[in-house]
Amino acid sequence: MGQHFDYPGPELGASSVTRAEQTTSWWPYLRLAIATLGFVAIGNQLLVNIDLAKEATTPWGSHIPTIVTNYFSFFTVQSNFWTAMTFAAAGIWALTKGRGAAREPRWLAVSLLCVSTYMILTGIIYNLLLRSNPLTEAAAVPWSNEVMHIVIPLLVLIDVILAPKRRSLSLREAWAVVVFPIVFAVFSMLRANTVVSPVTGDPYWYPLPFLNPHTTPGGYFGVAGYLVGIAALLLIVSMGMVWAWRRRS
Repeated sequence: MGQHFDYPGPELGASSVTRAEQTTSWWPYLRLAIATLGFVAIGNQLLVNIDLAKEATTPWGSHIPTIVTNYFSFFTVQSNFWTAMTFAAAGIWALTKGRGAAREPRWLAVSLLCVSTYMILTGIIYNLLLRSNPLTEAAAVPWSNEVMHIVIPLLVLIDVILAPKRRSLSLREAWAVVVFPIVFAVFSMLRANTVVSPVTGDPYWYPLPFLNPHTTPGGYFGVAGYLVGIAALLLIVSMGMVWAWRRRS
């Protein structure tokens, strides 16, 4: 009796390789398109915010440096900006040094892990907690608002699931996602009482409603509860991605 081995047929193997090569060849352009869409949405809203400031009749509403700083103090704007930067870098790397690489470099993998986590959480939190809030100065353009809160998060989710050349990361590296949100929260809370709200004239300004202890149930304890919950969600999402990428690798 001889041993029998089953090998994949040549046509199936060739087809699989062809599909993989095709995906690898056009995926960098998809990432560059995502980056471009993010930059356009951010820039468009910024210009509208500046135009609104020029038309404002109050000293606090017409102070353009404050308006611009407030705009870039929103987590959505910051996370979309870093996502656009990272996806632009990923696309350029794939079209240059990464052409013959089997896996993306570790610095890029960790950066993609972080921004992907932020964008997925941005989509979840916005649609669960903030969608019913009226548009303010940082959401004056409805289409840009939808792009940054829905379209980009969905495209990033597709990238998380399907992007080629994924590098496996350790669960320890998943903790990198909490660094930026901690810095963001500390900066927001320290700056809040030094800024007059451009819209309401209140002697404080918070980039997210649940960071405002004046309106959040429980005050600062309520704010702390939200922050702990969001940090836990960030870790759950990032660790889930690390686990999925390790299985793919």
